[in-house]
Amino acid sequence: MKIVTLILIVLLLLLQYPLWLGRGGWLRVWDLHRQVAAQQQVNEQTAARNAMLDAEVRDLKQGTEAIEERARNDLGMVRKDEIYYQILDDAASAPSASDPAPAQSDKK
Repeated sequence: MKIVTLILIVLLLLLQYPLWLGRGGWLRVWDLHRQVAAQQQVNEQTAARNAMLDAEVRDLKQGTEAIEERARNDLGMVRKDEIYYQILDDAASAPSASDPAPAQSDKK
């Protein structure tokens, strides 16, 4: 009886091996599902980026406002009748307390 039980357990293990670790086993299927989910997320991000670029291209083709905005922001262009003002941040232009004071010389 022990030999029959042992043979049945070995046969059961031999049948289970391809199910779990074989080429089309559960572990492989689980890994493929994980890869598909990751690729779907990448595809959604790419689709959103493509939609944004498509809207920008249509805007550039149809109107001059987008072109003017690009020229102003990227190239710093202004119209002929405009005056350009640059406002500096006070904290960036003022010397900080940790900076040493300029040295004064006694030479004349």
